[in-house]
Amino acid sequence: MSFDTCGIIGKSSALQEVFRILAKVAPSDSTILVTGESGTGKELLVRALHRNSRRADKPFVPINCGAIPRELLESELFGHEKGAFTHAIRTKIGRFEMAQGGTVFLDEIGEMELSLQVKILRVLQEREFERVGGGKTIKADVRVVAATNRDLEEEVRRGTFREDLFYRLNVIPITLPPLRERGEDVLVLARYFLRNFCANNRSATLGMAEEVADILARYSWPGNVRELENFMERMSILCDGESIGLVDLPDKILRETGVEVPRRLPVQVDASFRWPELKDLREQCMGLKEFLDQVEERLLNEALGEVDGVKNKAAEVLGIKRTTLIEKLKKKNML
Repeated sequence: MSFDTCGIIGKSSALQEVFRILAKVAPSDSTILVTGESGTGKELLVRALHRNSRRADKPFVPINCGAIPRELLESELFGHEKGAFTHAIRTKIGRFEMAQGGTVFLDEIGEMELSLQVKILRVLQEREFERVGGGKTIKADVRVVAATNRDLEEEVRRGTFREDLFYRLNVIPITLPPLRERGEDVLVLARYFLRNFCANNRSATLGMAEEVADILARYSWPGNVRELENFMERMSILCDGESIGLVDLPDKILRETGVEVPRRLPVQVDASFRWPELKDLREQCMGLKEFLDQVEERLLNEALGEVDGVKNKAAEVLGIKRTTLIEKLKKKNML
């Protein structure tokens, strides 16, 4: 049976090594600790682990330990009995019960407080737990996979993470490499994201200038795959041309890669042209936004009148895309 990567994309040797380890450990029930920087795709990796395990037909239940208030996290994990605390008006099933037979994914486990770490340790050691406010022991037939962007060994030294829990979790460690260490994967992912976003956000696929591709490949991507994905979505929406050029790249990317930040040349106008001045706003008793809205609306009307209302031609006259023209007309109720 082929290994299901759950949509993780990449050809780099660093990622292929992760796949190799994943394929070996997926069929086992061993506890896995996945480490890596934020945005590297740890949850996607854990989903691939579950998808290729013997528990694939059972639930995959994730919980972000850093996103739930500490006072509620124990109840989320183990459930609670009716009346266990104020507002516990009914019995609640926790994530470990939901995942029976499957996989529990404890994301950002480094955020978990020490008192709750003890109870996770018991689940790993004894394979059982109790609901908050309950006395009945419930068996936990689950595989536990944890992930963190913290250095847990350093947390152990600082006394903020239990050493015994760390070693229970760290049976098989898998480190997901940051995007900057995945070489060619940057452009593979960039083109993949761009193609998908263009299919949703514009009528034609957006190209990428060769110099832009070189810059993106050299940029460090501190936010990793998540940052790259968000960036390509932004490009698919904001780029006016047929391909991404230097002027479309943010200054921080250009500066880090040693490229001089390009500037658009000022528009050359006839000497007789008079730019609007503050006195024009005062004479019309308008603020800047209202003044610019009025100017834009007049130009839109003039362009449409010049081409008998044909929007494609009006967009050409104004030097904008047809989709941009339509959006402007919608906002101004001019359709």
